[in-house]
Amino acid sequence: MSTPEGPRRVRVTSPRTSAARRPIIPTGTREIDEQTRLGEIYMLSLVQSQLRLTLAVIGVVLLVLGSIPLLFWLVPPVRTLSIFGLPLPWMILGILVYPVVYVAARIYVRNAERIEAEFTEFVGRQ
Repeated sequence: MSTPEGPRRVRVTSPRTSAARRPIIPTGTREIDEQTRLGEIYMLSLVQSQLRLTLAVIGVVLLVLGSIPLLFWLVPPVRTLSIFGLPLPWMILGILVYPVVYVAARIYVRNAERIEAEFTEFVGRQ
């Protein structure tokens, strides 16, 4: 007894299945990649935001650290004070300066990352 063979299976494919599919690129990213005028405006806005942040952080650090000599000049007894046997000016310059710079750096990095994340989100939506 032989079993009747059913119809032979045939695979039907599109002639374009082997062609590479184009990835969908957000318009904002494409504008930047193609260096169009709009892409230049996007990048200029990012650079300006980062520059404003940089100048603000540097300004605050200079104001805080620049006020130390002013303190010594305006309040002369501060120059001769001692804490734990060390002169106060040495304590301020040797210890206080580093936390100020560290905090300023942390604030800068956190805000720079926020600016870049907002920029990436904005450009990705375009």
